[in-house]
Amino acid sequence: MITAHSPAGTPVRSSSPSSVLEAEHRELVASFEAFIRKELVPLAADLPETADLPPADLRDYIRRRSARLGFYAGDYPEELGGSGMPFSAVVLLHHAAGRSGCPLAPYALAGSDGPSPLLRHGTEEQIQRYLVPLVRGEAVRCLALTEPHAGSDAFHLTSTAERDEEGRGWLLNGRKTFVSNADRADFTLVVASVEGQATAFVVEAGNPGLRIGQRYDGMSGEPLFELLLEDVRVPDDAVIGGADGIGSAMGSGIDSLSRGRLVVAAMCNGIAEYALAQGVGYARERQAFGARIGAYQHVQEHLVSSRAEVEAAKLLTLACARLVDEGTEAPENAALAKLTSSETAVRVVDRALQVHGATGWVRGHPLEFLYRYVRMMTIIEGTSEIQKVIIARAMGLG
Repeated sequence: MITAHSPAGTPVRSSSPSSVLEAEHRELVASFEAFIRKELVPLAADLPETADLPPADLRDYIRRRSARLGFYAGDYPEELGGSGMPFSAVVLLHHAAGRSGCPLAPYALAGSDGPSPLLRHGTEEQIQRYLVPLVRGEAVRCLALTEPHAGSDAFHLTSTAERDEEGRGWLLNGRKTFVSNADRADFTLVVASVEGQATAFVVEAGNPGLRIGQRYDGMSGEPLFELLLEDVRVPDDAVIGGADGIGSAMGSGIDSLSRGRLVVAAMCNGIAEYALAQGVGYARERQAFGARIGAYQHVQEHLVSSRAEVEAAKLLTLACARLVDEGTEAPENAALAKLTSSETAVRVVDRALQVHGATGWVRGHPLEFLYRYVRMMTIIEGTSEIQKVIIARAMGLG
């Protein structure tokens, strides 16, 4: 588990090139960091060192508390319970959460249990009934998209939705896998095929046709679930967007994926910056062969290469986020940022652990947890290989 304190030797961020793109929202980020320091760090101190996943009730409390302070789901409009932040500000908050080293900080910002951009395309009734409670941190949802034979090719769906015999609703059938939060969600967003068109439905908890199958435990402790859909009966108004929403899930999903990839990129950059600071602090203090190990060129190589890569990844991610605020949400931009940042984070955490040696490998050390945690970042929101496909197509190569 990540320790809840700042490591010795944290680089001064104000002198880095990326500080140029951070300046506009520095006060907001400082306020969020104060919240982490004053409220979340003390809570994290009481967690068992061997517990990778905080208790669900604690995560729920953090989500609601952050929503009341205006940080959680900050990019949603104020009338929905958000703060109307620009997307670049949200990206900086996710970066700060990763950089903090506090294991509770990521739960203070909207993730896989929070508001979904899919619901932005809902009817007014759906927005009020489902989206508003999510933005306010008062509800939990999950997304059932991935299937056993449709992972990276997420919209190659075998799950189907057909009109029921009376023509007054829908019957959903299929099998979904690797679903986060399925065990505690108030409702599930299910993407199924309607005559070959990807369509999103809302299925409320307790529906007798929807049940949890196999449970999978990830490397970093997060459980994922299989969902079985067996004649899941839902009314007409369960289609997100109403009648106009039939067949629209692919377009809406791609839009949400682009923003999600930039958020993942920001979190990766924050984690990498934290890991780098851990490595620098240790290299300044640890002695071997009569000198501090930071004086040795092999150790310097790990840390200097990491510094250069982290700074480049941050600049790319922040620039892409600013373009979103200016109206440019090109999927290839998000793919570039996510590919660069996730691969960089894996390398930087690996190097920082190498600098620590056996100390970093021991269970309970923050780098031991991060080594397991960061590995999923090259997989979620589209694998590195899928990001390369998106970029290649944008270059006219396929």
